[in-house]
Parts: sequence; C-alpha cells; structure tokens
Amino acid sequence: MKFFRPIKPLASGIAWLAILLALPETFAARQRPNIVFILADDLGMGDLACYGGDRCKIETPNADRLASAGVRFTDAHSSSSVCTPSRYGILTGRYNWRSLEKSGVLGGFSPPLIPSTRETIPSLLKKAGYDTACIGKWHLGMGFPTKDGKPVNPRKFLSKEDVAACNVDWSASIQGGPNAVGFDYFYGISASLDIPPFGWIENDRFVAPCSEFKKILRTGPTQSGFEPENVLPTLKDKAVEYVRREAKKGAPFFLYLALNSPHTPHAPSPDFLGKSKMGIYGDFVMQTDWVVGELLRALDETGLADRTLVVLTSDNGCSPAARRDAPKDRLRFNSGELAPIDPKSHYPSMGFRGHKADIYEGGHRIPLIVRWPGHVPAGSRTDRTVCLTDFFATFAEIAEQPYPPDAGEDSVSLLPLFSDPSAPAPRDATLHHSINGSFAVRQGNWKLALCPGSGGWSSPAPKKNRADLPDGTPLVQLYNLKEDPGERLNLAEKHPEKVNELTSLAKRYLKRGRSTPGPRQPNEGETFLYPAWLRTSPSPGK
Repeated sequence: MKFFRPIKPLASGIAWLAILLALPETFAARQRPNIVFILADDLGMGDLACYGGDRCKIETPNADRLASAGVRFTDAHSSSSVCTPSRYGILTGRYNWRSLEKSGVLGGFSPPLIPSTRETIPSLLKKAGYDTACIGKWHLGMGFPTKDGKPVNPRKFLSKEDVAACNVDWSASIQGGPNAVGFDYFYGISASLDIPPFGWIENDRFVAPCSEFKKILRTGPTQSGFEPENVLPTLKDKAVEYVRREAKKGAPFFLYLALNSPHTPHAPSPDFLGKSKMGIYGDFVMQTDWVVGELLRALDETGLADRTLVVLTSDNGCSPAARRDAPKDRLRFNSGELAPIDPKSHYPSMGFRGHKADIYEGGHRIPLIVRWPGHVPAGSRTDRTVCLTDFFATFAEIAEQPYPPDAGEDSVSLLPLFSDPSAPAPRDATLHHSINGSFAVRQGNWKLALCPGSGGWSSPAPKKNRADLPDGTPLVQLYNLKEDPGERLNLAEKHPEKVNELTSLAKRYLKRGRSTPGPRQPNEGETFLYPAWLRTSPSPGK
C-alpha cells in the first residue's frame, strides 16, 4: 500500500515555499490576543462595586474580579449619551455625529447606519486573521427584505392586524447587518429589547417569522416563544459556546458581546429575582455581572484567559428608568443642585450630574475595565480621559493592522495606557454628544457644553427657542471638572477666553472631519455645533 505519492520537484518546491511564506503570518496571528468586548447597556459607573465603593448597593463580584486583575479607567466616555450613536462610534472609531444620524436613536426597522464600505473593528481584525462574532443587541439598522419590494412600513404596531399587514419578508435575507460590516457570525436582536421586532436573528435571517403580537413596553411583531427574561441567558449561552468553539481552532478571535442589560425592560431570570437590595433593576445588574463571570469562566476552562484581552464597559450612563424598578429612597441621581450627595444612597452615575441622554457627565462617563494578563498591571487605575472610539486604533495597533486615512478618524490608541496607566493622556480633547444633538468639548479639566441645559432628559431640559429660557440664562456652560465634578458652577461668564478657545477647537474638529492627524475627511450631511434657535441668538455665553 502506498502512503504517499511523490510530488514533482517543481510543484514540491512551490508548495514548500508557500508553506514557509505563510508561516510568519500564521505564527504572528496565533500570538495576537483574543479580544472579548463586553458592552453592557445603560450600566452606570456606580452600579459596579469596584467604582461605587460603599455607596454601591449591588453585588458585582465578577466585574470587581476583572478590575482587580486589570486596569480601571475613571474618566472614560462613550461618544454619545445614547445607544445607537455610541455603538457607531465604538465599531468605526468615528464620532457618531459625523454619520447621518445627528440625534436620537434608530428604530428596530431602521435602515443600516454603517455603510459596508466603511472600515470597522471587525473588518480590520479579519484582515489580521481574526474570526469575528457579534452576539447581542445590534441597534445600528438593518436592511429588512419586504414582500412588496417597498421600504419597511414604519407603522406603529398596535394590534394583531397591524402585524399581519407588515410587509417584512421574515424568511428572506437581511442586508446591511453585522455580517455586512465585518462580522463572520451574528446572533442577536435588531435593537433594544423594548423596540420591535421582538425576535432572534442568526447571521442574515430571522430564525422564525415574527408573526405574533406582543407588548414589551412597546408593541410589535414577535416570534413565538420569545420572552424578555430569556434573552440575557441566551446571549450568555451563545457567547460561551462561541468561545469554546474558537478555543479548538487556535486562531485569534474577536467577540463583541452587546448585552441587552440592564436596559429596560428590566427582566431578570427567576433565579435572580429578589437577589439584590435594589429591586428588579438591581437584580438585573447582578445577572449582568453573572454573565461576565460565566464568560470569564469559559476563558479559564479553555485555557484562553492568559492570551485574551477582555473589555467591560457600557454604551452610556444609567437610565433614569432604573428609578422606576428600584427603591426610590435608595437610588438617586445628582440633579446638579447644591444639596450634598447622600452617602447612604446608591448613585448609578457615581455622583456625577445627570444620566443617560444628557450632555452632563452622568450621560456619557462610563465604567471601563481592561484585563490583559502580562500586558496590563493588575489592580491598576488611570484617570486619563479616553473615549470608546479609541478601541478602533487600539485594536489596530495590537493586530499590527494598518488602516486608510478615511477610517478611525476620531480614534487614538490606548495601548500606552495599558502598560503604563500613568502615561500621558492619549487624546488632546474629546467631543461629547447628547440625545438631542447638543455638543460639549472636553480638554484637560475644562468642559464646555454648547447648550444652555442638559441636552437630554434631566433638568433643565432642552428648549425650543430663546424665549423659553429664564432671563439671564447663559447660552453655554463652562465647568472645571477638577474643582467641580458635579457640574454645578457655570464659569462661562467668568472665563470668556476659555469659552472662545474651546469653541474654536470644537469647530476645528467638526470642519476637518476628524480629530486625529491626517487628511481632511467629509462628514455626512450638515452638522451644527448649536441648535437652530441658538445659532440665530446673540453670541453664546453673553
């Protein structure tokens, strides 16, 4: 019996040359770390004990363990104070307001926000030999197929008849979703768990038709058997399954795990009901922490922990909806008034002013923990200002993967801070964005909000015209966050030179289409630093 057939000399030489040439790239790919990016939804800094300390009334042992083995960022920010734009910034390394979405969030049936031609973290890492997976909440739009070829009817689904009249073809291929922007695998939901359609999607297809009708805060088309309390455990199972499957392959992988929690509806599994002292909201946070622990356990059991970079963060600050499902006397937000912070209360925003949707720190200052054994000092912390857009450049540097000048326009690498948390701040300044499209610019200790109110849901709420403002209200807000982290004392009139300086900086970032060195890039659609009524008012700050 012949065990092999001799190869002709020329073919043999070519074959061996191909193998030898491939070896360095293969070896380099195997040396690159796996990356697990866990994105919680509406998780406040103070919801984790490693941040909130004694004021935190929720037990989060797994996040705390992650922090004790890595670096904890205390001045990290999402690019927006709401979810769709923040997720856009993470995956593209570009400020969300440079896209066509200038305010608000997308709906469950909205078209794709990220063009398939734009470089993203997964598309970049795929070029470096990574397998890429997105498991969880997408909320960046999808191209749903329709029965009549017309766009999806954005009707409000108020009855079974409305669902029956929906023109979505539940069995056809979805375009422009996660698979179109670099993910090899997707399993999840189209948007937040309170936004229809309510059903699972695997890669580019619904796993079953959304032919039933249900109310999950909002009403809409639903898959049979789809229940809110089963979503988080399912995402955990899919993530653990993916890690165990990839561990057998040996090549590096990137897992973007976008949880639905603790966003509304607060739907903990029965096993977690009543576990916290903070009502259903606290129970849901505890279950979120449990998911983190189960994923870390999978990394340990597969022997991948030492060569996996793990990120735990949130898409924005805690939602005020948490107050509805938590004891009213124990969960509080800083309203910006001069009353002292109650040391006995749980503050999801760590005492920073405001919450989700706001331009204030509580809207976009978020927890951020990074563990990377052998590269990040265990139990360290850094107070350097960073933004979630920075992970694009960070992962590109780790993977040694170059990218074109029209990608990652607002991303700087955090790699120096990983090895030395006391290293200089990687970014000169940061632009923040609220749900109504208001801006703030942060540089050093100074923060200038280019609006007269919260830009979001807290008081003072956004106004529609100048006449709605109390007499004498400054049109912009300037805060020294080192001396006034609660943003209580507006210094705009006292430091007009700083107002002008930061306004000029924000305008430059906007006009150049980027905040990093490189050639000027176009923004999509017109973007303004001030709302329309403010642009026609006298000079802001006066």
